[in-house]
Formats: sequence, C-alpha cells, structure tokens
Amino acid sequence: MTVNQSSWATRALDKVERIGNKLPDPAIIFFVCLLVVWGLSAALSQVSFDTIDPRTGEAVVVNNLLTGDSLADFLSRMVKIFTGFAPLGVVLVAMLGVGVAEHSGFISAGLKRMLDWTPKALLTPVVVLVAIVSHTATDAGYVLVIPLAGVIFYAMGRHPLAGIAAAFAGVSGGFCANFIPSAIDPLLQSFTQSAAQIIDPDIQINPLNNWFFNSASSLVIISIAWYLTDKVIEPRLKDVEVDGDPADIPKFEELNPKQTKALRVATIVMLLGIAALIAILVPDSSPMRAPDGQLTSFAAPVMQSIVPLIFLLFLLPGVIYGFMSGAYSTSKDMIDSMTKAMQGMSYYIVMAFFCALFIDAFGKSNLGALLAIEGAQFLKVLQLPSMVTIVGLIFLTAFVNLFVGSSSAKWALLGPIFVPMLMQLGISPDLTQAAYRLGDSSSNIVTPLMPYFPLVVVYCQRYVTSTGIGTLLSLMLPFTVTILIIWTAFLLLYWGLGLPLGLQSSYVYPAAG
Repeated sequence: MTVNQSSWATRALDKVERIGNKLPDPAIIFFVCLLVVWGLSAALSQVSFDTIDPRTGEAVVVNNLLTGDSLADFLSRMVKIFTGFAPLGVVLVAMLGVGVAEHSGFISAGLKRMLDWTPKALLTPVVVLVAIVSHTATDAGYVLVIPLAGVIFYAMGRHPLAGIAAAFAGVSGGFCANFIPSAIDPLLQSFTQSAAQIIDPDIQINPLNNWFFNSASSLVIISIAWYLTDKVIEPRLKDVEVDGDPADIPKFEELNPKQTKALRVATIVMLLGIAALIAILVPDSSPMRAPDGQLTSFAAPVMQSIVPLIFLLFLLPGVIYGFMSGAYSTSKDMIDSMTKAMQGMSYYIVMAFFCALFIDAFGKSNLGALLAIEGAQFLKVLQLPSMVTIVGLIFLTAFVNLFVGSSSAKWALLGPIFVPMLMQLGISPDLTQAAYRLGDSSSNIVTPLMPYFPLVVVYCQRYVTSTGIGTLLSLMLPFTVTILIIWTAFLLLYWGLGLPLGLQSSYVYPAAG
C-alpha cells in the first residue's frame, strides 16, 4: 500500500510529530509548572483581587510560596507530599494484582480463549470487545490483542490489517470504555478529587463515578468499530496484497491442555470470589456496609476497598493459573511478576513525584482557586449552555492528546483547571471527568506520539511490507472522527436522559440531596 506523501493528512501528521517531539518529558513539564507557580505566587501575592472565594466568602488571596517560611515548609513536607499523593498508592496496589494475572499468562490465556471460540460472522465485534476488556491489564491490549487480532483475521481468510485496525480502535480509541473496573478508574478519580478539593475541601469522588457511562460506552465503541471495519476499512483493503515474509507472520497458537485446565480453574476461582463478595454484601448487617446500611455511600468499607478488591480479584486467579500452567514453579515466580509490574511503573513513580509537588503548590498558592473562579466568571459572561462547554472540553482534550500522550499526565495538568472552573458553573467533577476521558480516548489512534503507535505500524508491516505511518493514519482516521462525534453525541444523550454516570455520581455541583 502506498501513501501520497504530499497529502494534507500526511503533512499535518508530520507537523504534529515535529511539534510533539519538541515538547519536554511530562515529568519536566510538571517541574517547570512548579517553578511557574512559585513565580506567579510571588508576583500575584502583591495584587489585591475582588474575586470572592466561595470557601471563605472573602476575597481570594494568593499566597507567596517564595518566602523563607514557605520554602522551609515545602522542604519539610516534600516526602509527605510525595508519599501522600493519592494516585501513587492507588495505582501501585492495583498493579501488584494485575501484574500477577498478566505475567502468569492468565489474562492472555483468557483473551486467546475468547477469540478461539468466536464464529467468523462475529469476529469483528468480539475482537473489539476483547480489546476493550484488555484495558484491565494495562499494556496487554497493545502487546497481545492487536497482533493476535491480525493473526485471527488472517487465519480466517480476512485481511489482517482490518483486524489490527479493529483491535487498535478498541484498545486505544475506546481506551476509557470498559465493562470491568480497572486501575485507570481510581487513578483518574484521585486526580479529579484533588482538583475538586481546590474549591470544596470536603468533597469525595467515588472511584467508580463513571462506571455506568463507561460500560454503556463499550457498546457504542463496539458498534462503531464493527461497522467501520466491515463496511469501510476492509473493503478498502481488498486490493492490498499481503506480501509479508511467511516466516515473519505469526501463527495462532492454541492453548495446550495444561493451560486450558489452568484457565478453567482460575476463572472459576475468580467467579467464586465475585460470588463470595456479593454474598458478603447482601445482608443488611454486612460489615462492608456503612453504619446506615448503605453500600454505595463513602462511609461504606466496600467503597473504600475498590482498589484492594481489584488487587485480590486478579491476584488469586493469576497465582492459580501460574502454578497450574507451569508458568510458576515457586512462590518467587509470583513475586517476580509483581516486581515486573512495578518495574513497568517506575516512570510513573518519577512523574508522580513532580506531579505531586506541582499540585500541592498549585493548591497552596490559591492560584487554582483564582483561575477557576475567574474562568468560571468569564464563561458565565459568555452564557454558553453547559452542553456546549462540555463539548468544548472534549474537543480540546482530543487536540491536546495529539501532543501529550499520557492520560494521567494530561489530567494532572488539565484537572486542576477545568474541574474547579466547571464546578463554579454548576457542572459536577464526575461529568467533567467523563468528558475528559472521552476526548482523551478518541484521538489516541491518530497520533504517532502515542508510545505504541510505531509498534502497531510494525505489526502491520508483517503482513504488508509497505505500511507506514501514513498508511496506519488512513486506516484509523475514520475511527477517530466517527468515535469523537458519535461518542460525544452519546454523552449528551446520556446526560439528557439523566442516566447515572456511575456510583455516587451527579451531573451538577453541588449534588442534589
């Protein structure tokens, strides 16, 4: 397949790539932002503002962070700022369990079995479904599902690039759509809560505040990817010859009897674990309920145990599969899986250090409150409908995503601005986060700055040797445009119908009741 290198799409993509490559690492961006906050706090602390702080009823005062006392306080609290950074513990604990399930082979075996049982007529939607579910295991979708989809399509006589495109759309284009809660839910929630507390220090955000919307969105992503793959993408590929070296084209490997038995037992254990949890939650006297008997209130231990439950529900079947399949021979193998999972999080830990310092300074300086209140007043003057504001946030996020790939890094930067700003307009943090997640997902598949984009190009080159960045862009651009438009419309419809976004979520701030 050849691509016209003078096409506007290729030129635009090249420009995005050049601009994005000039951006510093996200960790450095947070450090620079910290310095900017310090400088602005010193300059603006000399200015008197008429902006009223809703938390105190008094005018906003910017605190100078460059005084001797402030710098001494900063140094004395630096370790506590880092270790007390909410997203850090959330992600690391969840990833310990998910890492065992991933590195033992339990997750990959489950994905293979799902695809193996799929009839040809339903291959596309099942591939997208598996791609969406793979979000639970972080990078499993990129390193397993996408290449496996190409193998399955090729084995069934369909074009392998269509399978890769469908899986890529599910894994990355629908990144924030999932039926199953995963580590990304409490991760983003923790940033949202920190941002919301700039305005309301006592506010609590449920880790599953977008779960219902994300689950419903899965059906939207599956439908879009199914239609586009079968009716648009694959017909365009009918004349594209598969000319890759047969020796380089991977073969579909069935699970051996030992792995099949291990998968069966581990899955039963996971289901029994879920059933046991439900049995514990059902009685009115359950210790996992709040004192008033509610399950979904913040006082309920079960709501405070979402991350530990994710840890256990992946750890137990992962360990069982590992030992029964032969992937594990000693307990050290299980610890090695956890170690590998933590090694994969090492960059995140470094980024979290600088991010924690920035967010703490942003809040203590009162610049966040000032920016939020002034920005909200500006939006009020414009008198834009709330839906227009949310759509604007979605499209802005999709654009920023072309330059800053990390979902958590972007939200750590944008959240402290948009969450409190929209709270001042009566829009809840839950809705703002849902809009962000939608925009963040939609443009993942058309930016070469996304770390796995070049890898997907390599997957395609196994089958069609002439595949380049422009080729993959031409395959994925219809997905991005369609997903962005239809998913946005779906959010507006979902909102208009008043359907719940998730547990203890709302559309307005302050929440009714």
